[in-house]
Amino acid sequence: MRADKKKKKRKWLRITGFILLLLLISVGAYLFTVYRSLTNAVDTMHEPIERPQREITFKKREPFTALMLGVDEREGDKGRSDTIIVLTVNPEKNSVKMLSIPRDTYTEIIGRGTQDKINHAYAFGGVEMAMDTVENFLDIPIDYYLKVNMEGFQDIVNAVGGITVNNDMEFTEGSFHFPQGSIDLDGREALAYVRMRKQDPQGDFGRQKRQRQVIQGVISKGASLGSLTKFDNIFDALGHNVKTNITFSEMVDIQSNYRKAASNIEQLKLEATGSYIGGVSYQLVSEEEQQRVQKEMKDHLGITN
Repeated sequence: MRADKKKKKRKWLRITGFILLLLLISVGAYLFTVYRSLTNAVDTMHEPIERPQREITFKKREPFTALMLGVDEREGDKGRSDTIIVLTVNPEKNSVKMLSIPRDTYTEIIGRGTQDKINHAYAFGGVEMAMDTVENFLDIPIDYYLKVNMEGFQDIVNAVGGITVNNDMEFTEGSFHFPQGSIDLDGREALAYVRMRKQDPQGDFGRQKRQRQVIQGVISKGASLGSLTKFDNIFDALGHNVKTNITFSEMVDIQSNYRKAASNIEQLKLEATGSYIGGVSYQLVSEEEQQRVQKEMKDHLGITN
């Protein structure tokens, strides 16, 4: 009797072990597929630039900055950066500050020696001139950039399965109607949602808020467990529509050492006044307001000068 029980026990141990082995092989194959898709996407996304850059040691959890540019690229035209968002990331404070700069902000375009709309910097000199100009405007180092093709941004929203945002005001943009309150958006709807500006009493500031909502929605949805099964679509959408000078190894270090900061994003507002210069509409930022924002971002980065 005991011998039979021992045989049955050994049989079940073998079956259990075999099942566990199959699970390990399946998980390993899945992780390898995820890793391969991710590295392929990052290789496609990676676009280094010729520009002096600080050395950031992510393993030491040093604060850093990133410039996000939303660009409407058309064939034969590099376009303008109609979305300009600066992120300061401080893992010791477990926080990220997100500042939108109005695209019509009147400032010096570094490298041209002229005053113009800040979004013209990208049109004149690409990512490098945009980074130099924003760096000068905020008086903080700009370490990294993320350039997003806004036409392709809808692919990213669709890849994560759509997003949910809290809409402050009811409006219609094109063929899309957006009621007030919590709404679900697919890619085409999200693009229309962030592009509306003329109907908003806050003008470009309201548009910037919707842009930040959509970006946060994508980050939140993309990080959820439910998106794991969609990784291939997500990586493919990112690879085709995002360019950055952040390398794969740096992304791994950021994910490992900075992920808690991403859960605490504070949105900053830059006050500006609309005005016409030479018949052209601009957003003018006072010296006091510029210094206020500079100080807040410097404090967050731990910059004392």
